[in-house]
Amino acid sequence: MPESRRVMAFDFGTRWIGVAVGQEMIASARGIARLQARDGIPDWERVAALVEEWQPDLMLVGLPLNMDGTESELCLRARKFAKRLHGRYHRPACMVDERLTTRQAKEEVVARGGSLDFGAEGVDHRAAELILETWYADGGRCPAQDTYGLESTD
Repeated sequence: MPESRRVMAFDFGTRWIGVAVGQEMIASARGIARLQARDGIPDWERVAALVEEWQPDLMLVGLPLNMDGTESELCLRARKFAKRLHGRYHRPACMVDERLTTRQAKEEVVARGGSLDFGAEGVDHRAAELILETWYADGGRCPAQDTYGLESTD
């Protein structure tokens, strides 16, 4: 049976970081913010305000693996971001395979007849929802090598 943890997910990017929250027991996911970043560094005060407001028990960060499963430079930066989240807010952080989440989020917008100006409208918060949904679908597991501040649940 799923635990009753509040979970906050981040779609890490160098210009934008999407944020979603959810409740593990009911596998909910809701995009709540799109944070502007400068070279992958967000306004930490905005992040702190979201953490304070939502009080997550666990933070997830999308790991942008290449299609063949190898890691890119962006993976290293996403891991660094997860470590900073853990260090700043003293909550466990877990990496989640996020291959194709941004693409899926963009396809959903297009299918609804939404704007193709993703820079203005953004899909980052929806991509964060998809990261959370992926984690739920995978049974809420956090492999040891992809976790900061939490024992492996794999």
